[in-house]
Amino acid sequence: MIAAVSRVFAPELRRPTATTSAFTWLALGTVYLVWGSTYLGIRLSLDGVPPFFMGAVRFILAGALLAAWVVARGEWRAIAVRPAEWLGAAGIGTALLLGGNGGVILAEQFIPSGVAALCVATAPMWMALIDRLAFGQRLSRLGIAGLLVGFCGVVLLVGLPGSDRLDWRGLGLCLLAPICWATGSVFSRHVPLPRHALAGSAIEMVSAGGLFLAASLLLSEPARVHPAAVPVHALAAMAYLVVFGSIVGFSAYAWLLRNAPLPLVSTYAYVNPVVAVILGALVLREPLSLRTLLAGGVIVAGVVMILTARVRRQRKAEPVRPAARAHA
Repeated sequence: MIAAVSRVFAPELRRPTATTSAFTWLALGTVYLVWGSTYLGIRLSLDGVPPFFMGAVRFILAGALLAAWVVARGEWRAIAVRPAEWLGAAGIGTALLLGGNGGVILAEQFIPSGVAALCVATAPMWMALIDRLAFGQRLSRLGIAGLLVGFCGVVLLVGLPGSDRLDWRGLGLCLLAPICWATGSVFSRHVPLPRHALAGSAIEMVSAGGLFLAASLLLSEPARVHPAAVPVHALAAMAYLVVFGSIVGFSAYAWLLRNAPLPLVSTYAYVNPVVAVILGALVLREPLSLRTLLAGGVIVAGVVMILTARVRRQRKAEPVRPAARAHA
């Protein structure tokens, strides 16, 4: 499986330069579908595995497999990165995985997987706000409107009448998780990171996995794990999270952060909830109402607006570049 993934992503992951739009859409589509299904995987895994222990196993194993594959390809020098790059990758991994993904894992103990995905859909708002305040990056009016429309769709999907039935602990964790994820996503473009993105992803996963393990040991979670009592579906979900959720999905996301516009990358948070809600309804029998379908349409409309803003910006920039060079 790792070999197959590497044949697709590895040639592009090694260089942080712009590539064809086809590869961008392949990576974005992978994040859309794979990460949308991880909410279901997390919920199924929690049936027999404590939350921090789950995160430790998932990310340490996935990171170790990625690192082993990089070394097996004869690219062992990619793992031997400078201390500043290692610290940068460890910091980004902590924000994305321990803060972002860990918050979702904890939240799904208290709220449905679809609701957790909807809360995480606020990440693009935080990404835009952090990027604007910290680095002065501006969004077009249409891009901002797309973000607002998408968030309105999320609000419609959650629904105010049922909010009092949701556990406040789960909601609080799910509101903090996208802030951590957005912070790691934005700063990943401004801190030293390994040039080899697969190696960088491996370092991020192992670093975050180590922190998950420390928290798990502190809470004595391993003593509560009895392998023979873990349901088969929980083990299968764990395997899916390691291979697809971490190795495939996270590697595609790491490439996108380096090569695609941030507003475009952020659109995954609007598509993922749609996938998560549908899977939650089909597999976990979570409610799927007419309001949910209408909200999904609003979310998709927000995504279309953001992508349209990106295309317009590119078209406006093309004829300006020759004049700018002549003026310089």
